[in-house]
Amino acid sequence: MFELCLEVDQEVVELLSDSLMEIGALSVSVEDADALTDQERAQYGEPGMPPPAQLGWARSVLIALFSDEESAREVGEWLREQADWVAHISASSVRPVPDQDWVRLTQSQFDPVEITPEFWIVPTWHELPEGAVHALRLDPGLAFGTGTHPTTKMCLRWIAKHPPADQRVLDYGCGSGILAMGAALYGAKVVDAVDIDTAAVSSTLDNARANQLEALIRAGLPDAASGEYDTVLANILASPLKVLAPLLVGHLKPGGALVLAGILERQAQELTQAYAPYCKLSVVDSLDGWILMSAERPTKI
Repeated sequence: MFELCLEVDQEVVELLSDSLMEIGALSVSVEDADALTDQERAQYGEPGMPPPAQLGWARSVLIALFSDEESAREVGEWLREQADWVAHISASSVRPVPDQDWVRLTQSQFDPVEITPEFWIVPTWHELPEGAVHALRLDPGLAFGTGTHPTTKMCLRWIAKHPPADQRVLDYGCGSGILAMGAALYGAKVVDAVDIDTAAVSSTLDNARANQLEALIRAGLPDAASGEYDTVLANILASPLKVLAPLLVGHLKPGGALVLAGILERQAQELTQAYAPYCKLSVVDSLDGWILMSAERPTKI
């Protein structure tokens, strides 16, 4: 495999990327030409940070991947003959892609995730950490929820502190099924895991089987949730959580626990107001700009 590397003006990045794909590139990626220098500029903010003034870098590098050196060089030469492109390309080179064990390299980027000193999320290719009493085997996949995001960590931390022993639990917006599995691991009698995405439902079932928890977890689309539950978990985002307020609280037994995540610190008040007609939400945990909110359903609403 060989890479054609082109330093280009930002204004042509998108169009040139499309053109490279059309003429045979296997893939095209874009990097900051000033990466690892004092001129490097972030393009994606974190919670609480202002967005970048403009998208794209002042100087970008397009990296087009080809199956052989001849193809990469031919495309580079062709570009130098195109008046529309050559004025926007300040540097061009071809380099081989080192042979690597890509599976091993990818796996090396994912380490076990500590939820508590006794509770860990562990990829299947890792040994269990010393001191792990509870562990879920979970590999990175398409569905959201591998234990690395602060919202997922806080939900699992809540489950570990409030074990749902012999409870009926609802995981609404289950993603990978990680919260459902956490509840099952900590003693839930049955867990209904629901999601609007059929890929998430399949992922949840696969992960439950991989952790020998399939007897405790039922996964399906949202209409599979039925009746009232001792605990309702929902790690989604603030906007859908507000819309779902009557539904989520309606699935909660009087005295049951509602646990909500996917909420930024600045969104606490609007969630509190949205749920005020049904229960009294409060912030019970925070991590990296995100918060976990919880409430107990009153005996009368």
